[in-house]
Amino acid sequence: MLTLFGKPEPTLLDRLKQSVSKTREQLGARLGPLLSVGRAVDPQLFTELEASLLGADLGVRTTKELITGLREEAARGNLQDAAQLKSALKNRLVALLRPPAAAPSANGTRPQVIFVVGVNGTGKTTTIGKLSCRLAKEGRSTLVCAADTFRAAAIEQLEVWARRTGVEIVRQKTGADPAAVVYDGLSAALKGSTEVVIVDTAGRLHTKHNLMAELEKMKRTAAKLVPGAPHEVLLVLDATTGQNGLVQAREFTAHAGVTGIVLTKLDGTAKGGIVVAIAHELGLPVRYVGTGEQAEDLVPFDATTFVDSLFD
Repeated sequence: MLTLFGKPEPTLLDRLKQSVSKTREQLGARLGPLLSVGRAVDPQLFTELEASLLGADLGVRTTKELITGLREEAARGNLQDAAQLKSALKNRLVALLRPPAAAPSANGTRPQVIFVVGVNGTGKTTTIGKLSCRLAKEGRSTLVCAADTFRAAAIEQLEVWARRTGVEIVRQKTGADPAAVVYDGLSAALKGSTEVVIVDTAGRLHTKHNLMAELEKMKRTAAKLVPGAPHEVLLVLDATTGQNGLVQAREFTAHAGVTGIVLTKLDGTAKGGIVVAIAHELGLPVRYVGTGEQAEDLVPFDATTFVDSLFD
């Protein structure tokens, strides 16, 4: 068994089971009677199933597509009982969660540059700390760049994580130009043997326009120093915000070139179906899921394992 900080590391299934326990309890209470052995597949079953999926925050669009597809399978005679319906539902959920494309690659370029974006309060800075911990565990030299200069606490918080995980940090004073911090961070990385640079970006400026303009400036600065940078733009979303998170995600995707999602605080909601809605409606893969408060509580996302953890 793998170990982390000298302790056995739980499997991905174990971690996801724990993080979606509230959602699984809610779904279990609803779906257990619906999908019980021997129950016939009829219109009433589909009506009740639709309500259960909406209650888990899969969203109207995603739920309707799932139900429509399942009704069509039933009409073709492929779903004879509730057990077959459950299996078909799981297969369709996995298909919706599959990444639409491979993760952007740095193509051997060093350093690989990862921008982390998201509004304040989603766990963005904490996620960076956890990601740097995971990279350090993998033996990859990492530098974090404290470019969220408009929130003083973000810089100090990132310094704490850097000391905790043993990674290098580049920072300037509060209120400094974020693009200048990116320049300093990448310059330092290029002088050394750094493999990955993680950039913490501003989560809130005075207006939405200013925030997006600042992100564009930071991206241009990175691209001047490292070919193709940023190679990955991860959007951190708080699962407890539910459908409101989709609004944030659409905005950042339109302006920041988001390539993947990190979902935090999944253990704090009974509506973990938002994972499916985000992946499906935005066409973006979920890269990582935050499963707790500790440094090691960030795990790579796997669609099959996630769905199994919901139904087990």
